Amino acid sequence: MKKIVIASSGASGAGLAQKVLTHLPSSIEIHYIQTKHTQTVMQKEQNITLHVNENIAASIASGSFGVDAMMITPCSMNTLAKIACGIADNLVTRAASVMIKEQKKLLLAPRELPFSAIALENMHKLSSIGVIIAPPVLGYYSKQQSLDEMEDFIIGKWFDLLGIENNLYKRWEG
Repeated sequence: MKKIVIASSGASGAGLAQKVLTHLPSSIEIHYIQTKHTQTVMQKEQNITLHVNENIAASIASGSFGVDAMMITPCSMNTLAKIACGIADNLVTRAASVMIKEQKKLLLAPRELPFSAIALENMHKLSSIGVIIAPPVLGYYSKQQSLDEMEDFIIGKWFDLLGIENNLYKRWEG
């Protein structure tokens, strides 16, 4: 069974992370990191294990646990900076550092607008070592008609990047 970590490091956009949880296939073992800014999680009929951000001794903090991918959405600039500098002072940043050292897929969805020069530098640094930087940006070719469709497009693109099959958006037909 594929294992994935989902974390939210900011309150703005946390609803998108909850929607990610509802769209993940039940065949994936899901570990969700709850930070103090994202105190609620939707626990549906999926295989979700809830982790408290202060518990750096959690299973997902070890490379030997065998997580396949991790997504941080939304990713605050504080979390992004800590990951870029190798600071692993909570479970989100520790699990991210494990993904980097194990050369596993790590996707960050930064939520600021506009990005500062410092944030862009941190994103560049992480991107150059293989971290996927994927802010929630729309692709207008799929002609979304509602907020739900816009969110499904973004989540579908994130799933594509992590190798998770989905049909959440209309693909380009050229």
